Amino acid sequence: MPDHDSLTAMDRIDAAIARIDAAVARRAEATEQLRQRHGTLRARMQDAVDALDSVITREGRR
Repeated sequence: MPDHDSLTAMDRIDAAIARIDAAVARRAEATEQLRQRHGTLRARMQDAVDALDSVITREGRR
């Protein structure tokens, strides 16, 4: 039968694993949010470049 110190050590290990799992989940969520923000920014930048191309093309025809 395990002694009290062993149970305490196991409890600490379980708590540490739980903290690591929580940190990994937060990191994954932050990474996904960053990926989405990057995609949105990239699309907006492409729209801006397309608009500038249109202006340049239109001005070149004058």
